[in-house]
Amino acid sequence: MDTSKALTIFREHLKRYIDFNEAEWILFSQHLTFSALKKKHYFAEYGKVCDRVGFIVSGAVRYFHMKDGQDITGYFSFENEFVSSYKSYLTGQPGYVYVQALEDTKLITFTRRDMDQMLANPMLAYKMERFGRLVAEQYLCCYEDRMVSFITQTPEERYLNLLNTGREILQRMPQHYIANFLGITPVSLSRIRRRVLAAVK
Repeated sequence: MDTSKALTIFREHLKRYIDFNEAEWILFSQHLTFSALKKKHYFAEYGKVCDRVGFIVSGAVRYFHMKDGQDITGYFSFENEFVSSYKSYLTGQPGYVYVQALEDTKLITFTRRDMDQMLANPMLAYKMERFGRLVAEQYLCCYEDRMVSFITQTPEERYLNLLNTGREILQRMPQHYIANFLGITPVSLSRIRRRVLAAVK
């Protein structure tokens, strides 16, 4: 995929948040970088400042933490989704999460410095302020949904919800990552899958 096609995909997705006229788009696109992240390579790492937000044009990443030498998967992002260690991006402080490519991944990125420059530009300031707010709201909603599911749902209910809303995760991710994501062991996930399959038959 070339840069031109990636930018077209990104521009179309941005219409959910903001719609640029041609002059604004030319100015905005000067702050964008098209990059490739190889499988297993990191977009963000624990203890390092993440100063970028990325838009996934193709590929997939997972967010995970390390505890007692084990990595615990917390979230996944796929095509047409944003990716960042967002608190680190906002504060300029070292992050607490790893973000790793699970497939060869193509991204459009911009840095915090780019965002600050666009916010300072009278032609872009209003739309970038709106864009930043809406992306932050999306992050907050995803976090709340994730937290509430662990408080109010059983692992089996979380799995059924994933079947209904996140089939792509089940098809593209290794089972032990999915088990981590659901907060259970791979053995427990196998039992749940068998029960669900038995109920369907």
